[in-house]
Amino acid sequence: MWDGAFYRVRRDGYEICFVPDAGASLDKIDDVDMWVLFDSGARWSGTIYTLDVVRRNMERGRQTGECLDGRYFYVWDGLIVRDPGIDGMVVVVDDLVRSGDYTAVFRDVGPEGPDE
Repeated sequence: MWDGAFYRVRRDGYEICFVPDAGASLDKIDDVDMWVLFDSGARWSGTIYTLDVVRRNMERGRQTGECLDGRYFYVWDGLIVRDPGIDGMVVVVDDLVRSGDYTAVFRDVGPEGPDE
């Protein structure tokens, strides 16, 4: 459900909060920042990219000389998925939460502080 600039997906024990670009079609999103917010207060953040976004970034690096002429791509808390769209991304995040692998993929940003 939309909540201002956020698109939130509620699950049992946690919520996935996406920050899509304004006006973006949810089924076409291919690069999005997100958080997994647990009922316990734990928060994990990441960015989800599709393979096509990675390819475009590497091609841009080839043109600009960045990342050794586009020979590599990296992000600290990034997750690469095959297909665009929030629905498919939710399935992947659900699997990461279920398996516990979200702790290896996303960044622990700690509990929400009193000023947030």
